[in-house]
Amino acid sequence: MNVLLFGATGMVGQGVLRACLLDDRVTSVTAVVRGPLATEHPKLRTLIREDFTDFTDVADEFADIDACFFCLGVTSAGKGEDEYRRITHDYTLAAARALPADPRLTFVYVSGEGTDSTERGRRMWARVKGRTENELLAMPFHAYMFRPGFILASHGEQSRTPAYRRLYPLLSHLYPLLRRVAPRYITTTENIGLAMLTVTTRAGAGPRILHSPDINQTARQGPHGAPR
Repeated sequence: MNVLLFGATGMVGQGVLRACLLDDRVTSVTAVVRGPLATEHPKLRTLIREDFTDFTDVADEFADIDACFFCLGVTSAGKGEDEYRRITHDYTLAAARALPADPRLTFVYVSGEGTDSTERGRRMWARVKGRTENELLAMPFHAYMFRPGFILASHGEQSRTPAYRRLYPLLSHLYPLLRRVAPRYITTTENIGLAMLTVTTRAGAGPRILHSPDINQTARQGPHGAPR
């Protein structure tokens, strides 16, 4: 399986990249990034881009892709709707539209708990993510939307957002308590990566929108639904 990965430098993307590199089913990973990655691996190649709004000039680079894992995202804090929509919606759809017209391809988008599928809610970020999800689900490939709540870094992955980097070490100590009192909202970077790899085997079957419990359950399953 050839994987195209967006957001490999973020906390979730780091976890997904690790899962891909460790999985024998993955032949290659192409990471679309703004600069060089610290990680080196025989399976891994980087595609350095400045413009994330149009990938038509590198469509040939995506020709043999079997799965696209889109983990790129930003916080809405301090951003107006136009800026947030450009990064959250426009970047994602530009990548999706540049993929080969292959209905067998799997596209996994990391959204978030609270995303508004109606696109009419009061929270700007939820509307924008809802629109992004809806447009991906209407495209001619197997699309899965991941809506995690709190994400625990399993192997030292770090967020690029300074406020999150300060907050996560504190919350990680509370993880056992959070898992007991609010299991619906808790998952890990490792589980997200494993779940993404698992849904590529489903050919569009199963739930198309996965919340944290679904992600965790899927991570525990093998390619044919059996426990790992």
